Amino acid sequence: MSFLRPSAFHQFLITCLSVRWMPCESWGFLRWPGLDGSLKILIGLLLWSTFSEIRFIPSSSMYPTLRIGDRIIVEKASYYFRNPSIHDIVTFRAPFQYPGLGEEDVFIKRIVAKAGDLVQVHDGSLYVNGIAQNEDFIAEHPKYTSDLTYVPVGYVYVLGDNRNNSFDSHVWGPLPVKNIAGRYLTRCYRPSDS
Repeated sequence: MSFLRPSAFHQFLITCLSVRWMPCESWGFLRWPGLDGSLKILIGLLLWSTFSEIRFIPSSSMYPTLRIGDRIIVEKASYYFRNPSIHDIVTFRAPFQYPGLGEEDVFIKRIVAKAGDLVQVHDGSLYVNGIAQNEDFIAEHPKYTSDLTYVPVGYVYVLGDNRNNSFDSHVWGPLPVKNIAGRYLTRCYRPSDS
């Protein structure tokens, strides 16, 4: 037996002790979090439910940005601190009582104009203040025309990305900002195409 090389027993002891202190091997992380951890989890869930929500996309009005069946995360706090901006994708309650729609019905559309803007759709393009907008996110160019519309203070103009298949401001006019429920953050689930 050589005194220069460690024995197999010595190697085994060193390996066991080092594995025991590795966090993923100690299984201590699986214990119940206790009262302090439970309160943190409860506060986190309350904040999550207050300031954000997960929504389901039921129609193709925002295609190709959002598809039918997508689950999205919507945050509800930022518009308490700032005004909606152009190109924000927002969720909102129906702007008026339309036959077949209730107050609980929520839409999702993109803001294309804000208060003080003049909006018109013609010749397959959206014009804001007389300037044609470069919109590379839409499914196809609009095949409809709309009258020149002034967006009053406290309102925004919203359109779906699938312009020819969207129930939006070109039908009902500008949307009151007070109806906006939240702002789209990200898609968290997209069903497979199969």
